[in-house]
Amino acid sequence: MNVMYFAWVRERIGLPQETVKTDAATVADLVAELVAREDRYAAAFADVSALRVAVDQELADFDAPLAGVREVAFFPPMTGG
Repeated sequence: MNVMYFAWVRERIGLPQETVKTDAATVADLVAELVAREDRYAAAFADVSALRVAVDQELADFDAPLAGVREVAFFPPMTGG
């Protein structure tokens, strides 16, 4: 699955995107797997309440299932003006 990182999430992880092999059932499970990898992921996902997620380009919750998903994107909330 393709995992994409935007804004400060990308800065903390050091990658704009990567291909991840995972058995995670939900977005939250995927985050747990990533956090277990390295400290940079732990720093990026330290406060998931400050993050939004999109699954196959649609906004989703962290309990969203990943079965059949091809892309997950993490980004901070957007502001408008």
